[in-house]
Parts: sequence; C-alpha cells; structure tokens
Amino acid sequence: MRKLLFVYALLLAMSVGAQQKREFRGAWIQCVNGQFQGMGTEKMQQTLSYQLDELQKDGVNAIIFQVRPECDALYQSSLEPWSRFLTGKQGKAPSPYWDPLQWMIEQCHARGMELHAWINPYRAKTKGTSELDASHVARKHPSRCFDYDGLKILNPGMAENRDYICSVARDIVMRYDIDGIHMDDYFYPYPVAGQTIPDDAQYKENPNGILDRGDWRRHNVNLFIKQFYETVHEAKPWVKVGISPFGIYRNKKNSEMGSNTNGTQNYDDLYADVLLWINNGWLDYCAPQVYWEIGNKAADYETLIRWWAHYASKRPLYIGEDIERTVKFADPKNPNRHQMPAKYQLHNELPGVQGTVLWYAKAAVDNPGNYGTMLRQQYWRYPALQPRMTFIDNKAPKKPRRVKPIWMEDGYVLFWTAPTGKTWDKVAHSYVVYRFAKGEAVNLEDPSHIVAITSQTFLKLPYKDGTSQYTYVVTALDRMQNESKAVKKKVKL
Repeated sequence: MRKLLFVYALLLAMSVGAQQKREFRGAWIQCVNGQFQGMGTEKMQQTLSYQLDELQKDGVNAIIFQVRPECDALYQSSLEPWSRFLTGKQGKAPSPYWDPLQWMIEQCHARGMELHAWINPYRAKTKGTSELDASHVARKHPSRCFDYDGLKILNPGMAENRDYICSVARDIVMRYDIDGIHMDDYFYPYPVAGQTIPDDAQYKENPNGILDRGDWRRHNVNLFIKQFYETVHEAKPWVKVGISPFGIYRNKKNSEMGSNTNGTQNYDDLYADVLLWINNGWLDYCAPQVYWEIGNKAADYETLIRWWAHYASKRPLYIGEDIERTVKFADPKNPNRHQMPAKYQLHNELPGVQGTVLWYAKAAVDNPGNYGTMLRQQYWRYPALQPRMTFIDNKAPKKPRRVKPIWMEDGYVLFWTAPTGKTWDKVAHSYVVYRFAKGEAVNLEDPSHIVAITSQTFLKLPYKDGTSQYTYVVTALDRMQNESKAVKKKVKL
C-alpha cells in the first residue's frame, strides 16, 4: 500500500511540475441550452456565484460567457432585445433588474478571472424560438435573413449584416470592461441533407469576380472576420478577439494538408477559412472544439490536437475539451482510467498548445469522473498568468513602488504602490505575489510559488509566530499580462 501511495505521489509531483506559469484556463458558460431561462435574478446570481467559486478552486482563470445567442442580449442594449434565454420571453427585461454581463465582469474580476463576452455572429433565431420581438433585426429587416433548417441566419453575403454585427460588437466593447470577445463555430449553417442555402440573388448581384460559390462564401466570411477584428481593436486595443471553430479544418481526402479524419469541415462545409484568419492575424487566439475521444474512428483526438498544434501556431492555441466525453471513454493505453490524464499529457507535450477551454462550466462543477477534482489537485493546482500576446503589446510596465510589510492588529499586511503609467499599455492592471522560504532560490518561473494574482495593492500575510523568514516578491502586470521587474522584501512570519 505504501509503495502504491509513493508511486501516486511521484506521478502527481511530475504532472504538477509540468505546469506552465502561463496558461489560458477557460470555461464556457452557455445560455442557449436554457439552463438559466426564467430562473429569476436571485437564483441565477446564486447559481453563477456557486459555479464561479468552484471553477476558481479548479484553477480556471477565464470565463467565456454567452451574451448574444440569437441577435439578442444578456446585457442592456439599445441595439438588440433582451434574450428569452434570460427571462423566458424575448424583449422582456429581467425583474428585479440586473445586467448579467456587467455582473459577470465584476464577479470574474473579483476572482482574478478574465471575462470574454461570447456572441454568435450570424444566427438570428434558434429552432426553439417561436416569437421574435418587434425590435429584433429579423423583424425589422427580414430580407437580410434566410431560413435554413428551422433557423434564421443573417446572410453573410450582405455587407450591411457585417456592418451590423460589428456595430453590436463595438457597442459591447466600448461600454463594458471585458477582457475578450469570442465567437463560436457558427458561420454559414451546418449542412443538412435536402437543405440549400438561399443566396443565389446575392451571388448574382455581387460575385466579386469569384467563379466558385464556395470560394465566394468563404470570401464573405473573411471580409467579416477582418472587419470584426479591426473594429474591436480600434475601440480597445487590449480586448482579445477569440474564435472557437469546429474541430476539423479539412479532411486529408479533400486537402493534402488536412487531418487524417472524416467529418464536417470548417473550410468546405461552414465556409470558415480558420487558418487564413490565424495566418493573417485576424484573431488573437483560436480555441478549436476538439471534443472527440482518443481513438475515435472519424476524428481521433490525438490526430487533431497534433494537427492544430502544427498548423495553427501563429496565434495562441487553446484546446476546447469536452469534459463528459473525456471521462466517458477509457484510455486506450490504460483501460483502467478515463482519458483525462492522456489528454493533458498531450497538452504538455505540444509546445504550440497554450491553454484549454472546458466544455462546459457546469460539467466541471458537477465533477464527473473527478475531472474538477483532478484539475484543482493536479493539473491546475497552482495559479497561472495568461499567455503573452506580444503582437498586441510586448512591453512590461514599471515595477511596483514602496513595497513594504506593515504590522497590523492581526498580523502583517504587504503593501505596495502602483507604478507610474499613463497609457493603457503602461498602466499596471494587476500584480503577482510570490513567496519563498529561507534558503529557497527565487525562481519566478516556478508557479508553485505564486500566492496571489490580484488587482489590489496589498496582501494579508499568514503570520504564525514571527520565527520563520520568507522572501516575498511583487511584480506588476499590464492589461496584456506583460510582467514587470521584481521587487523583493523579507519578512518573518
């Protein structure tokens, strides 16, 4: 028994040691499944608070929160109606009144998490929606939409729709202190047998000299992605633009550079040329939905994560993980356990992978197969900074000033003052506090020594009897998490 415990402890230490100091640890919180619909203000806030508390314990440092599922809003908007996925009826404001997006920003930032506002760009009506509010874009401009398999879609072939979606995005970015804005995988609709996309009129009217209809549709989406990216960064350069495409770019049978898979394709079926967007710098991170299991015959997880790590490395790559599927299937090399350890080993092996996004947040909280427990005890045991995005900003802020431990009635508090800085890329946005015992080398690349990542300029220290000496180190982070030089202070606790 002791031997088994030793082996487990050794494996745990090895996996913990593999943790990166910088890693995007996201979780999607979706509303389109109806989990909050008609729940009421107090109950929804309680539910979200509980989820955020548990996710914080799991090590999550970013929340991707769905705020626009069908040209509607889970936030105060003068452009689009309140979502039925919030109140049960489109156009009906929540009562008692609250703004879920603003509330989530405050809650996430208080927990040291980023908040990325998740929108669906083109979908104007889901299958389950039977009534649209009079202010809805599909009611005001029906000719700008088409019907497909029970959905209404803003026609990507119309420039006015690109302008409209970008105006909605700009409104969100300008009015809310979000850290990112995020799109999922719905561009042109997923193909359904017997259904045809009704865009003949737009193609005939403005083919842009493109002979192939598929190329023309991809061109339409490309124009939108470029415009969207530029709109967001003109409004606020630090707001990250992220896209979560379907997990297969192309199958090898359709393209020599495709993956050895056999499934729906971004490029051919959804007209989403994701690699073009990455290589042209039209997004800041890519989070493909690699939801399958290792060994899946049509779309093997290992094949796909290696493909994305190889081809999508010009922008930070985060892997979308399906929690329930991961714990449902056994590891082919170790049938006595599920696939979480094997998948995270692949993450650590591939330097192009800089993070993970969990599908979905509630599943992590529900903890099937001890997935959440393994995150908090093993894979995400220590805090992590966000990956750097040097293409947005690569200069660190100045270091904190006047770092000093001060004795208070109940023990020591470490205080510091923000460094000087006037522009958004020079101002300290948060701070990292490290702790080292006497005799330990100060190594800021070891995340096990991070005791706090905080927006405050003080930290309560764990005083015991004043006989043990520690070195505390404080650094400043800017909006893009560039880290300043360190300031060290010794204190006996």
